[in-house]
Amino acid sequence: MIKKHFFVFLVFLQSINAQLDINVMNLFESESLGSNACYRIPTISMVPNGDLIAIVDERIDSCDDLRKNEDINLVIRRSVDSGRSWSNTKKLIDLPTGESVSDASLIIDSLNKTVFLFFNYMNHNKIKKRYQMMVVSSVDNGITWSEPLDITSQITKANWKDDFMFITSGKGIQTSDGVLLHCLVNLDKGTHVFGSKDFGKTWFLTESPLQNADESKIIELNNKTWMVNSRVNSSGIRHSYISSNMGKSWTTYYESDLIDPGCNAGFIKLNSPENLILLSNINHKSSRENLCLRYSKNEGDSWSDPISIYKGSAAYSSVTTLENGEIIVLFERDNYSKISLTKLSLKSLLNSL
Repeated sequence: MIKKHFFVFLVFLQSINAQLDINVMNLFESESLGSNACYRIPTISMVPNGDLIAIVDERIDSCDDLRKNEDINLVIRRSVDSGRSWSNTKKLIDLPTGESVSDASLIIDSLNKTVFLFFNYMNHNKIKKRYQMMVVSSVDNGITWSEPLDITSQITKANWKDDFMFITSGKGIQTSDGVLLHCLVNLDKGTHVFGSKDFGKTWFLTESPLQNADESKIIELNNKTWMVNSRVNSSGIRHSYISSNMGKSWTTYYESDLIDPGCNAGFIKLNSPENLILLSNINHKSSRENLCLRYSKNEGDSWSDPISIYKGSAAYSSVTTLENGEIIVLFERDNYSKISLTKLSLKSLLNSL
């Protein structure tokens, strides 16, 4: 049990978009880990008591991904004041060398005030390149966590065991009916939606894959239709997938306006009068630079022009909102040397175009 929190007041370092008055704050700086190491793969969410938690990979041996890195931990920072100050970085999951974890993602069960944290696990000492999918939960807003539960057998198939597969980093959702939904990537068999109908006691896998999709995010539209927005490698754009029968079948939409080089993104639906969908992604066909926000007022039928958040080198991002409607974006930048945070008001976003 953690009895005390130490909070660090950080300074928003620079203006990165004068029109929107957006500034950037560094939460994780890779140089603090020493040579070759890095922080990667951000996720951020507001937990039931209104705190913000930010969780990232701490990659010790190198900046390589889970398949090649035998020492990756998950670390966490917390803000109790809407992102103005943050606790010191704390190790959340730290296993012996040879066992690595990566790709943190969150689902907030608002009905039961439970936080679910998913991550991918690999034991390089036993079976290299075999993924296991894990989940822990917290009923005290991420202060303490349950023991890890291996849900691999529930959300994958037996003949997938040696496939390149993983739970997408970032976040999943809770639907209006209370169902928990998330996305699992299988680069051989296609991306699938998985979830739970009993608040995390058991988990299910939908049968129908999203073809060509890599890392993906899911939302629920007003009519309870599911929408998935996906990274698609080597296409220069993102794809959307719509299912009106809870994942039994999908219709694919080629989003020619959503330029993307093949990179994970943030994708959420706002619970607000505007009923907006927000997408934070890289607005470049081939290079990881120019992180932008877009919004849709009509459930993804059309999108705003891109609003630049950071024009330089950038990559994965995660987006969330505060109770006051402010938008928070946590993102990788400057060749993975920093994971930074920016926030802006919904009003300024809508008035920026």
